[in-house]
Amino acid sequence: MTRQINYGIIGCGMMGQEHLKNIALLDGARAHAIFEPDAEMAEIARQIAPEALLVPSLDALLALPDLDCLLIVSPNHCHVEQVLQIAETRPLPLLIEKPLFTDPADAEAMMMLRDSYPAPIWVAMEYRYMPPIAAFLEQADAATGGIKMLTLREHRFPFLQKVGNWNRFNRNSGGTFVEKCCHFFDLMRLALGAEPVRVMASGAQSVNHLDERYDGEAPDILDNGYVIIDFNNGARAMLELCMFAEGATYQEEISAIGPTGKIEALVPGPGRFWPTHLGDPPTPKLIVSPRKPKGPVTTDVPVDETLLDAGDHNGSTFFQHQAFLQLLRGERDAPDVSLMDGWWAVRMGLAAQQSASSGESVLLEPVC
Repeated sequence: MTRQINYGIIGCGMMGQEHLKNIALLDGARAHAIFEPDAEMAEIARQIAPEALLVPSLDALLALPDLDCLLIVSPNHCHVEQVLQIAETRPLPLLIEKPLFTDPADAEAMMMLRDSYPAPIWVAMEYRYMPPIAAFLEQADAATGGIKMLTLREHRFPFLQKVGNWNRFNRNSGGTFVEKCCHFFDLMRLALGAEPVRVMASGAQSVNHLDERYDGEAPDILDNGYVIIDFNNGARAMLELCMFAEGATYQEEISAIGPTGKIEALVPGPGRFWPTHLGDPPTPKLIVSPRKPKGPVTTDVPVDETLLDAGDHNGSTFFQHQAFLQLLRGERDAPDVSLMDGWWAVRMGLAAQQSASSGESVLLEPVC
């Protein structure tokens, strides 16, 4: 019989609610207790997971005896303080939503947890688990003969409204290249099997949020940009981000090219945003284009409708939790996405923010 895994959940805003829906689909797992300080979000969480306890504080959550793991889905700028409190009070296995941290001043403290935290820490990078991207990652080396150029394009909708509008300001989110793009920097390191050495970026706030004011303050988040990154194996990668392009068929388009061919993944955005008058939402696709003999092959990579209904990330949140549960049950040795993977994704995002602001490239030192 599968042992029941009890989650303690910190934060149940929009992404936390997606986690709740996907935990409910898992065998042998449940949301046991939730800490969500916003009354409206707490009520929505209660409706999704009516058997879960609602507790008034992180202290109260950590005092519950029956927890097996913790899931942090609070606003970005809360992560570090909460992780450090957990480390000091009750270091249970952790699944932490990206980004791991937002302030460069916290980089060293987060790195120190790599050696001092006694339980697994898994950083949530859902994009790895989207079926078309997972297929892309599995086949990329064979299709390309070794990736030399990697391009990730996201053309999407603007930042959604969050509790207290925290995501409208760099000081809370870490900046758009951290908040939105650490997923892509994680994919770059994973696909290339290499470490970044130089980051060059250009970005702006050109269209979105220009007329918004919060307590008299204008949002300062970027809504478009380019980032080019050199890696220590000679490969290079580019990110193209536009957050006022929700009219496109596909939200993410990823391509890798090497000496023997090219491979692409095409990923649609959330189905709930697809206009009904256009019919069914587009199906994810994988395209493999060998050089010799030339002959592109396109394969559909459909995602189960139940998983699509449980969130905005093409079923990836479910697959991520499946793997996390395997770790908790001793069926795998280590997290797929380590603390250092999460650390590097933020470091790359912060370097991109710095480069876009200064107009100069940023060199990244290796980490032992």
